[in-house]
Amino acid sequence: MENVIEVKDVTKIYRLYDKPIDRLKESVSPSKKSYHKDFYALKGVSFSVEKGQSVGIIGTNGSGKSTMLKIITGVLTQSQGEVRVSGTISALLELGAGFNSDYTGIENIYMNGTMMGFSKKEMDEKLPEILEFADIGDFVYQPVKSYSSGMFVRLAFALAINVDPEILIVDEALSVGDVFFQAKCYHRMDELRAKGTTILMVTHDMGSVMKYCDKVVLLNRGEKVAEGVPGEMVDLYKKILAGQYDQLQDALNETIEKQRQKAEENSSLVKTGGKDAGAGEPEAEGTHKAGEAPGGEPACAEAEDPDTPMRAKMTVNPNVNEYGNGKATIYDFGILDEKGRLTNLVLKGETFTIRERIRFNDHIEAPIFTYTIRDKKGNDLTGTNTMFEGAETKPVEKGDAYDVTFTQHMNLQGGEYLISMSCTGFEQGEHTVYHRLYDLLNLTVISNKNTVGVYDMESEVRLRRQDAAGEV
Repeated sequence: MENVIEVKDVTKIYRLYDKPIDRLKESVSPSKKSYHKDFYALKGVSFSVEKGQSVGIIGTNGSGKSTMLKIITGVLTQSQGEVRVSGTISALLELGAGFNSDYTGIENIYMNGTMMGFSKKEMDEKLPEILEFADIGDFVYQPVKSYSSGMFVRLAFALAINVDPEILIVDEALSVGDVFFQAKCYHRMDELRAKGTTILMVTHDMGSVMKYCDKVVLLNRGEKVAEGVPGEMVDLYKKILAGQYDQLQDALNETIEKQRQKAEENSSLVKTGGKDAGAGEPEAEGTHKAGEAPGGEPACAEAEDPDTPMRAKMTVNPNVNEYGNGKATIYDFGILDEKGRLTNLVLKGETFTIRERIRFNDHIEAPIFTYTIRDKKGNDLTGTNTMFEGAETKPVEKGDAYDVTFTQHMNLQGGEYLISMSCTGFEQGEHTVYHRLYDLLNLTVISNKNTVGVYDMESEVRLRRQDAAGEV
């Protein structure tokens, strides 16, 4: 397959100066004295994109993702290395970049079309589709400086994805506008993929990565960590987010070994012209209970490290709303995925565990432990407690502790949520809060299939077609 983008050993170095005057001192210094420090935004990054392929670039903030896209599109020049691009590019790096605020929307459409290499006649043909997609009415005849941010976004996106590019490059742009405009953008992306457009995207939305990408390149601190299928790369990304660098290296070695074995198997099949009887079939794995490793051992060894509390590996709300009468303290907590790894990211459809550790500062007859999942607007979506679940708790005294786990299936749609926890009970018939932590942890659900509403009914679909003649 033909490569339309090739990136070879690309490095981008920025010179950082402590004071503005140091730049002038360096430029006039007879001895060529250096007054700057080199900052490597990218260091020796290489990858390729095949024609018609959808490739995602992921990584934490500051990994060099946007810098890489700007180099590929020619906005920036690399310090070292080589970039080759074959095809017409439509880039959506910073929405509206290249727009003249004094020009009208129409004038900006034609100006940007000319910059992309289209003639006036070609833009005349594309104009109706662009205007229909943007749907900003007569404002298209007004200077863009008078636009609201929403109208600006609509026009910029409409122009970028309606010029039939051979290569579409998108940087964090699929989350713009209202929900209806986002739906239209995703639909258009599906159309472009079906037509064979090559797509290169940078996003923090792992759901988009899983849905749209054939391959993912993972960057961290300017260096390429790995590239491969979306599921494996998202798993590695989760480890980087959690700061689990030792586990990251182990997983990376495992991924590289899998890729090597797969390449050898493919090479063997080509040589023999045969077909491996097990090719394409999933590997059989031993079954085990959620929260346990194969063999019945707990799969949450990370959380069992006495020197590293679970909360240290989680993304915790720095402004958590905390209250209670102090008879109990939730001193540690975490979210564990199906393999028992601490993470704020959970795949839709997998089993996950919410874990709480509570220490008691006074006698409590029957403590109740709870969790609640809320959306970003503060709406309670789901939750439970030990009383609802019929889990009997024993009386506790000062110094006692409980380790509580709630294990369940993730049926929420892909998106961002918040987890609250509490320890409560009843005293003289009155509900009493001993310790409550509102909006404590963020929970990101990654999904490649979102249905209607808040959660998935996990419907089983069967189709039976009958033609006009009554034939099945």
